[in-house]
Amino acid sequence: MCTRECTNEVVSAIYNHLLLTEDQREQLGVVLVSPRNPLNIGAVARAMANFGSARLAVVAPYEPHWREARSAVDAESVLQSARVCSTLAEAVADCTLVAGTGTLTYRRPEQPVVLLPELAPFVQRELKHGGRVALVFGPEKHGLTREDLALCHVMVEIPTDARQPSMNLGQAVAVCLYELASRAFSARPGRAASGAAEAEGAEPGVRSAELERLAGVIEETMVAAGYSPRAMQAANRHDLRVVLRRLRLSAADTRRVMGLFRRILWRLRPTPDAGRGRG
Repeated sequence: MCTRECTNEVVSAIYNHLLLTEDQREQLGVVLVSPRNPLNIGAVARAMANFGSARLAVVAPYEPHWREARSAVDAESVLQSARVCSTLAEAVADCTLVAGTGTLTYRRPEQPVVLLPELAPFVQRELKHGGRVALVFGPEKHGLTREDLALCHVMVEIPTDARQPSMNLGQAVAVCLYELASRAFSARPGRAASGAAEAEGAEPGVRSAELERLAGVIEETMVAAGYSPRAMQAANRHDLRVVLRRLRLSAADTRRVMGLFRRILWRLRPTPDAGRGRG
């Protein structure tokens, strides 16, 4: 006769294959941008612990004592090990897929919009090929800004009723992780996920830090070439971030483009001997 403990072990074995493996726990992270309420951060940590996720990064938190949130029931370790970053770019620097969450009610996104149930193939592809994924959530009051989303490859929309499009931060993280657990974390990839992986190639995307480095070199080249006035530099930087993530360059192509623009920049910049010999 099977005891209650035996029954629990059987049930756990059936469902635990849908959760993150030990390797995947380091590949998938949650990023909170400027969260205001420590209780919400605690609720996020608890939801992450429910689904075996432990990589939490908090960008410019409003309250200094958020690590003490009582809502992180049995998830204190997630809060204590969370990284604190000054910018979103820093938080996602090592990520090859950055998925920003939000609603289309008040914005016109510049990146591809993916409904939450359709996100799994993208995530599964990165996990399969050793990439790192970040799920990014904005402040409780207004969500991610246009500049935040410029650092994201896709914008993920959680289907909600139009009369109440916003969702509590902790609930949003729980819904996203559950959806991915039921579709992407399984060791038996579905047809859609396999197809996405084959279509995108057999290597992870380029790390966000590399794309930021490339954008910086291109921006320097534009300035050296007198491409636009100083007042337009911030707008150009935004557009570069969006375009580079839309292109989904391979690591090799990123290096080639970097080398190309560095060569152009070198030719555009005057050398110390340029004015010699002229009378």
